[in-house]
Amino acid sequence: MDSITQAALGASIAGVLAGKSLGRPVLLTGALLATLPDLDVLIDYGTAVANFTQHRGFSHSLFVLAPLSLLLAALLWRWKPEPGFSRWLLLTAMVLMTHPLLDTFTTYGTQLFWPIGRPLAISSVFIIDPLYTLPLLAGCIAFLIRPPAVRAVAAGLALSTAYLGWSFVAQQAITERVQPALADAGFEDVELLVQPMPFNTVLWRATAMTDQHRVEIVTGFLDGDAPLTLEYFPRQPELAKAVSQLPETRRLEWFTRGFLDYKTNGGEITATDVRLGIPGAHPFTFILANQQDGSVIPGNGARAPRPVMNTGALPLLWARTTGAIPVLCLASLATPTSGQEC
Repeated sequence: MDSITQAALGASIAGVLAGKSLGRPVLLTGALLATLPDLDVLIDYGTAVANFTQHRGFSHSLFVLAPLSLLLAALLWRWKPEPGFSRWLLLTAMVLMTHPLLDTFTTYGTQLFWPIGRPLAISSVFIIDPLYTLPLLAGCIAFLIRPPAVRAVAAGLALSTAYLGWSFVAQQAITERVQPALADAGFEDVELLVQPMPFNTVLWRATAMTDQHRVEIVTGFLDGDAPLTLEYFPRQPELAKAVSQLPETRRLEWFTRGFLDYKTNGGEITATDVRLGIPGAHPFTFILANQQDGSVIPGNGARAPRPVMNTGALPLLWARTTGAIPVLCLASLATPTSGQEC
C-alpha cells in the first residue's frame, strides 16, 4: 500500500497498544516503525529489473521482521521503560509484520517468506484505496485531538480490517461472475487475475492469459444483469521465446507469474507487467534485448519511459465505476477517444 496508509496503520496499532501510557508520541513511533520495511527502495540492486523484483523482498520477510521486532523492542524499552518490554515487543511485532501482510492484499507481490517461495499477491485491494485509509486517519486524528482516544483508533482499525475482508469477498464474487464468460469463449483453464480498478472495490478488472491473447473484462457491482464484454489484446509468443533464456526475463516471469506483454519498438524487445496500471498506462516496462540482423542481443534490463496517462480516461473510469456508462473499452484509456464503448 501507499506510504500514508502504512504510516496510518502503524500509528493506529501503536495507539491501541500503548496510547494510554505514552500519549500522542506513540502515534509517531508507530508511523516511523511502519515505514521501515519500505526503506528498501533506497537500495540499488544493479538493474531496473532487479530493483523492481527485489522491492518488497527481504525487508518484507517475516523471517527478517520477527528478529528485528525483538531488537527494536529492546531498544525502545531502554528508552521508555513505562509500557514494559512485553508491550513494546507486541507493538513492534504488530506494526512491522502488518506492513507486509497489508501489502500482500495488493497486486504488486510481497515476498513474505523471503528467501523462499514466490511473491504473494491476493490482489483484492488497489495500492491506494481511500475507503481503507480514511478510517485509520480518522482514528489517529481523534487521538491527536483528545488523547488517548483508544476507542476511536480501535474503531478505525476495525473498519479498515472489515473493508479488507469485504475486498476478498468481492473478489470471489467477481471471479465467479467472469469465469463462465471466459469458459464460453474457450478460456476455461487459463491464468486469471481478478483485481479492483483504481481507488475502489466496486469496479473490477479480470485478466486472462493465453499464449496468443490477453483477455480483459471490466465489470462491477453496479452493472446489474448487463452482459460482460471481453476485450482481446494480441500477444507475441515468438518474442517471449526469443528472450526466454535471459536472466532478466526469467526473473520477470517469476515475479509476475507470466503476466507480461512482449513487444518490439525500434528493434528493442520489451516486457511490460500487465498486472499493474491499466492498458495503455502500465507503469513498468523493461528493455530486455535488441534485434539486429536476425540476432537477439541481450540488453541491460533498463526501464522504459513511463507512458503518460490520458487525462481524459479519469472521467471515463469514474463514469464506469458509478455505472453511468455500461461498457469501458480499456484500449480507449491509452489515447483520447470520442467513444466510450468498445
